Amino acid sequence: MLHQHPDEARDSNKILVILHQEGSSAGRVGQMLLKAGFELDIRRHALGDPLPETLADHVGAVIFGGPMSANDDDDYMRREIDWHSVPLAENKPYLGICLGAQMLVRHLGGSVTAHDDGLTEIGWYPLRATPKGGALMEWPDMVYQFHREGFSLPDGAGLLATADDYTNQAFRYGENAWGIQFHAELTQVMMQRWVVRGAHRFVLPGAQQGHHHLNGRLLYDERLRQWLAHFLEIVFGKPIPADLAVTPRPARSRVF
Repeated sequence: MLHQHPDEARDSNKILVILHQEGSSAGRVGQMLLKAGFELDIRRHALGDPLPETLADHVGAVIFGGPMSANDDDDYMRREIDWHSVPLAENKPYLGICLGAQMLVRHLGGSVTAHDDGLTEIGWYPLRATPKGGALMEWPDMVYQFHREGFSLPDGAGLLATADDYTNQAFRYGENAWGIQFHAELTQVMMQRWVVRGAHRFVLPGAQQGHHHLNGRLLYDERLRQWLAHFLEIVFGKPIPADLAVTPRPARSRVF
């Protein structure tokens, strides 16, 4: 394990990043955070990496998505859901994306369920800001989705964005905890990989075929990218460059 000098811990600029598969990436979220000067402490708890008992050495945390369900009874899933007490108790910025948002909802006593009519959101779908969300920032009209389950709005949470089939798309809990159902983090390479590896899901009700995913990126992704930069700036309180033309330095994964 890497050891930190106490002064380094106090001055840490690390963000904890939790991924759920060996080949998963923090994508555009990771790139933007790196360009803003943060470091990424990447852990794959589902594959055995430990979760920190405190975020005292971290600025905040981001938990990404994955093909599993927040309703799964695996030990790592239960531990990860319970771990949400750490950022909430320490009032550290937290962002849950798709599965990460659903785990936050489970921790807060809400539910994660499939659509009553079996509909999925896999592709590009309209998004509408609520009055609370619109007062916070401008939101994209179309977002990229890849999920078969949605979540209820936890007690005490404020709904920021909504849609037709899955009503709860983005929310804020307290000052520093945020959850979003959709995926703004995908790079071009990531989307191409998802379209290939996830093609078997395109037969599900409501899902779009692969060419709609890629064509939609040409139409809608620029606004989604600009939104992401502004949103991350709000979550983590530091200017986030939206221009990723310069290749960022590699993420620093913690060694165990």
